[in-house]
Amino acid sequence: MSTFLTKAFGFDREKHTVRTEIVAGITTFLTMAYILAVNPGIFSALDMPGGAVFTATALAAIVGTLVMALFAKKPFALAPGMGLNAFFVFTVCLGYGHSWQFALTAVFLEGILFIILTLTKVRSWILNAIPLSLKHAIGAGIGLFIAFIGLQNAGIIVNNDATLVGLGKITQGTALLAVIGLVITGALVILKVKGSILIGILATAVIGLFIKDPATGAAITKFSGVVSAPDSIAPIFCKFEWGSILSWDMLAIVFTFLFIDMFDTMGTIIGVSQKAGMVDEKGNVDGIDKMFMADSIATVCGACFGTSTTTTYVESASGVGAGGRTGLTAFTTACCFALALLFSPIFLAIPSAATAPALVIVGVMMMTPVVKIDWEDFTESIPAFITVLLMPVAYSISDGILIGVISYVLLNACAGKFKKISPTMWILAALFICKYIFI
Repeated sequence: MSTFLTKAFGFDREKHTVRTEIVAGITTFLTMAYILAVNPGIFSALDMPGGAVFTATALAAIVGTLVMALFAKKPFALAPGMGLNAFFVFTVCLGYGHSWQFALTAVFLEGILFIILTLTKVRSWILNAIPLSLKHAIGAGIGLFIAFIGLQNAGIIVNNDATLVGLGKITQGTALLAVIGLVITGALVILKVKGSILIGILATAVIGLFIKDPATGAAITKFSGVVSAPDSIAPIFCKFEWGSILSWDMLAIVFTFLFIDMFDTMGTIIGVSQKAGMVDEKGNVDGIDKMFMADSIATVCGACFGTSTTTTYVESASGVGAGGRTGLTAFTTACCFALALLFSPIFLAIPSAATAPALVIVGVMMMTPVVKIDWEDFTESIPAFITVLLMPVAYSISDGILIGVISYVLLNACAGKFKKISPTMWILAALFICKYIFI
């Protein structure tokens, strides 16, 4: 048995125990299972069938996490990424006016490119070219964007003709439910309860049974069952729009998906590996190329299933914190996602007001990189701040990144700090400027 575990998952019976690895895998699932409720809610803005999106989300998580378990043999779990799903829905589709089929095609192409970049040195060339301050700013900006979407979906933040946005009626309806949920979820996170985000979502949804929507007079939460066979993904399976693959819009969106996915995965893997002591004396992560490959394969499969970019989850840190160190942890998490497929009625009945607190809490967690930005060096801090600020106020992750890169190059050039600007950054800035002029 131990020989099988060693070959399959990198398990060493002298260092690891099966019980610890399984508990760690369940812990990871509990901390990231909220995506099963959040993802269908976000994609509902595109009128994509919620049941199919739920199934696609679970399948993408299962495939990606299994590849991580069996190929990379690491304790990390994957699922459609927060921020990337928001970019898919609110920027590419609702912002730029493209169809969800167009966006799925971009995700598929991004996954293929990620595989190619992983097999070559181009990936390292791009990664090393982006200033560290912008890398930190991107994660923080996405966090703000996600939180803003959550507040907006719950009715806490509403449209206001005088000031563009304003505070909604937080003493009634969905806004009140979201406020209650934020207090509950925040308290659970503070108390370090395992699975706090998922527990907060479920508790808020239950409370929604007793709070009425003023517009309809009906309860906000409407449960229709517990166990059910998963819905078919046929309506969204491999629905690609090949006629647009040579357009400038497709090129820009594919690159943005790739850019976000690349740095999100890199940051998660390195950060969690450091926490687990899985790095060498130089801070290098053993087998990082295999982990990148698992991420890219999962993205390609997820696009085929009908969902946004699949990426390594920072919530994997919870499983690592519980002692997970091998692929057996990831395998356990994948099994939990497979089991969750049978409970789609529960996840699909959860209203956006119940998932909004999760988006806010995830946004908080994603803000931590800002402390690593050198705020005293304005050639670093101004572009970083622009990147963070523009994502929520422009309602676009891509615009935040693109203008952040442009501002970094222009400000450092004006300051005479040409040595800080790599040739790659000059090329990227020129391409992004052309994008705004000609597209």
